[in-house]
Amino acid sequence: MESVGVLMPVPMSPYLEQELERRFNLLKLWTAPEKAEFLKAHSGAIRAVIGNAGNGADVGLIEALPELEIIASFSVGIDKVDLDMCREKGIRVTNTPDVLTDDVADLAIGLALAVLRRLCEADGYVRSGGWKNGDYKLTTKFTGKTVGIIGLGRIGKAVAKRAEAFSCPIAYYSRTEKPDLQYKYYPSVVELASNCDILVVVCPLTQETRHIINREVIDALGPMGILINIGRGPHVDESELVSALLEGRLGGAGLDVYENEPDVPGQLFQLENVVLLPHVGSDTVETDTAMADLVIGNLEAHFLNKPLLTPVV
Repeated sequence: MESVGVLMPVPMSPYLEQELERRFNLLKLWTAPEKAEFLKAHSGAIRAVIGNAGNGADVGLIEALPELEIIASFSVGIDKVDLDMCREKGIRVTNTPDVLTDDVADLAIGLALAVLRRLCEADGYVRSGGWKNGDYKLTTKFTGKTVGIIGLGRIGKAVAKRAEAFSCPIAYYSRTEKPDLQYKYYPSVVELASNCDILVVVCPLTQETRHIINREVIDALGPMGILINIGRGPHVDESELVSALLEGRLGGAGLDVYENEPDVPGQLFQLENVVLLPHVGSDTVETDTAMADLVIGNLEAHFLNKPLLTPVV
């Protein structure tokens, strides 16, 4: 398989790059001064593309690669891949589910604790010497808060399990009610937001879920409510979120994703009730390795004419 051309548009995991270079002809698009010329020169050799949460394969890239057979995404989310065109052209698509579930769910709970207990600000209080002038202010308890989850898939269920360990009642919204679960179901996001203290966004990004967190939902969550977004940035109407936080209509937010990454609204930087992370939901050594192995496993299965490990298309 050393002659199989595999295109990686942007840097991802050093381990993934290393393992791909051992097995395939890895082509690093970001190293090319003229990307269009690079693609044209190698279009006949590229049979696979490696995507991730921020870079997939749109119509333009797919049409530029006539020999493309598979897009293997180094992420669960595949909203950056034109799935309709892939189906039309018979291009296979894979992702990396399950292996990152624990890390992302862990981070959701970490963000909730960090916002409610003001962990980041309290850390700064110690480092700046503020503690010498007096005790830090009182914060808010997490245990027992009602946690609402938008999207009760693998990660949503893992968040619920962790929150239950803190004696948190669980409620959820999804496209359909899940009768096998004991959690309280609400048929709309507004109703869910009205009946929870912490709202966690973890659903897939689709046209239907884009800006699923809008002004109405934010106002329903209210000045004591906390929003946690570990899904995708465009799930949240960012301008409405910023306005609500500045005006005190929302109690706080823990964000790992943003509408226009890596750009983050500067108005959020000085808010003590907001915790900002640079899209690191699955970024642990262990999960990075497991995800990379799954990408490689899917590529090897495809080119050896074996069943894909985690097919999407």
